[in-house]
Amino acid sequence: MRCFLKTYPNSLSVFLIAYIKNLIRSRIHLCFWICIFKVCGKFFSGGGIRVKGLFSFFKSRTSDTSRGDFEKEQDEIEIVAKNKIYVSANWINGLLAGKLEESADYIILECSWGEESLNYKKGHIKGAYHLNTDMIEDDITWNLRTAKEIEEVLKKYGISKDTTVICYSDSAMATADDRVAFALLWAGVENVKCLNGGLEIWKSNNLPLEKGSNKPLYTNIDFGADLPVHPEYIISTDTVRKKLETDKNFRLVSIRSRNEFLGKTSGYPYIEKAGEPKGAVWGHDTDDGSYNNEDKSIVGIEKLKEYLAESKSSFENEVVFYCGTGWRAAVPFLIAYENNYITKLYDGGWHEWLQTPDNPVQLGDPESETVTYTTVAEI
Repeated sequence: MRCFLKTYPNSLSVFLIAYIKNLIRSRIHLCFWICIFKVCGKFFSGGGIRVKGLFSFFKSRTSDTSRGDFEKEQDEIEIVAKNKIYVSANWINGLLAGKLEESADYIILECSWGEESLNYKKGHIKGAYHLNTDMIEDDITWNLRTAKEIEEVLKKYGISKDTTVICYSDSAMATADDRVAFALLWAGVENVKCLNGGLEIWKSNNLPLEKGSNKPLYTNIDFGADLPVHPEYIISTDTVRKKLETDKNFRLVSIRSRNEFLGKTSGYPYIEKAGEPKGAVWGHDTDDGSYNNEDKSIVGIEKLKEYLAESKSSFENEVVFYCGTGWRAAVPFLIAYENNYITKLYDGGWHEWLQTPDNPVQLGDPESETVTYTTVAEI
């Protein structure tokens, strides 16, 4: 050994230095991996939640961007007042899911004329019953049936004044649901809703439909009040005529087409004579889309005020809406109702006005010089 050291002194120095460096380096590596294993142990044993949370965060970020607007709305179902009539598909879907106070006692009515249609049987909102509008209207003047008759209809469907009733029709401009909703309010049901936009808006949101037919079970349920609770919502022909002749604050607002208002057409195959009650003003028509927004929802109160202003009218007047038989006129009544404005419906409309020969009639635009006045008998 001594000979080796004497002979190779520099080589030994190099060897020792290299050995010490390797030893230090290996110790550093060892300490590094020990630290790594300790950190990982803590991370995966207790900190694994953080990994899951981080994953969930990224999952939520990516899913939020892929979810549709309607799905996001479902997380925030609005609470609406009892007098709110036109409600969203999201609100009704929340009702079905049991997320609302109204979910405890409700019924859904698919409203249309005649017996159950093929469309109803092919697909309707879950649990919906068909209601034939003949059940609430007589077949002579198409006015609402008597209080006793409508009470029997309510018993058939198990409806009391406290039941939340949701009405809907196939399309946004169909007014059968509005007609039924008005009848229910007149009877005294306190919480009545209409699907804003009709079944077509429900379908556009890809909400589920049920096939087949649902039949209500007749109940002898006590309505909870004497019908009608609100007879003041309807005004008679005699009162309309008297007010048109004597009350300058009275406004009889026609919810009919422009041609109907001008006396060019009756608007109905079963109504022969055309014209309007003398003194009526025009409030636009529901059948031409005037009462629907671009997305098919019902217009708001400001649009209704705009229509009234065109005929120098406002809610400061005593406003009564009418049409041919009460369907279209129900729409502005309901818009006003949900915005806390008191109006009335001339239920009989032009059809009932024609039943009295000496009722005064106007033909043409009352604001023009070409308007003529006559009577029902002389048309």
